[in-house]
Amino acid sequence: MNLLLFSDTDRLQANRIAVKGRRLQHLRQVHRARAGDTLRVGEIDGLMGTAEILSIGNDEAVLEVVLDQSPPSKLQLVLVLALPRPKMLRRILRSVAELGVAELHLINSYRVEKSYWQSPVLEEDAVRGYLLQGLEQSRDTRLPRVQCHRRFKPFVQDTLPGMLAAKQALLAQPGEHPPCPRAIQRECLLVIGPEGGFIPYEVAALQEAGCRAVTLGTRILRVETAVTSALGRLF
Repeated sequence: MNLLLFSDTDRLQANRIAVKGRRLQHLRQVHRARAGDTLRVGEIDGLMGTAEILSIGNDEAVLEVVLDQSPPSKLQLVLVLALPRPKMLRRILRSVAELGVAELHLINSYRVEKSYWQSPVLEEDAVRGYLLQGLEQSRDTRLPRVQCHRRFKPFVQDTLPGMLAAKQALLAQPGEHPPCPRAIQRECLLVIGPEGGFIPYEVAALQEAGCRAVTLGTRILRVETAVTSALGRLF
C-alpha cells in the first residue's frame, strides 16, 4: 500500500479520519506504524496529501490529514475488453487502475463463457475493491469507470459508435494487420478480445463501427499481457 485511501465515511472531523479493518491491519503489520508517524494518503476521487498518526490501536487508527496535491492524470483512453475469466479479471482490474485507465467496458464475445458473467468478481463491491488495490499501488485516487455489456451486437451497433467521437479507434487482433501505433497524441479507444481474438463476424462488426484492426506482433498473448503491452506502446 503506497497510498492509504479513505472516503468521507472515514471522517471524524474535516481533517481527521479513523482507519479500521484491512487498512489498519496493513498499517500495523506491514508498516509497523506508530503514533507520530506520517504517511501518504488520498481521498477516493479527491486530493492526495500526508497524514500524521495521532493514535493507533487494535480497533482503529486516528489520523490527521492534509490534502494539498492533485492525483496523477489519467490516460486518454477508453478500454473495451472482452470479459476474461474471473481469475484473470481480478488482475486486470488492478492493472487498469495502476496504469491510469479512465474508463473500462467489459463486453461479451462468442469465446466468452457464459459462466464468467455470473462470477462474484463482477459484483460492484468486488470490482471496487480490486480497483482500489490498484490505486493504492500506483498512488492515485480516481476510480476508473467500469461498465458491463452482456450482449455484443447491441453494444457494437448502438453504444460503440457514440463512444468513438474524436477518438482514434483501434482493435488489437491477431493476424495480418498493421502494427499497433506507438506514442499517440490523441484520445484513443482500444478494443481487446478474448485469447485468440474475436471471431470473424465480431471483427467485421467492430470494423464497421469504426475500429481499425492492428496487431501486437506474431505471438498470441494472454489478455492481461495484451492489455499492458498495448498500453505501453500507445502511451
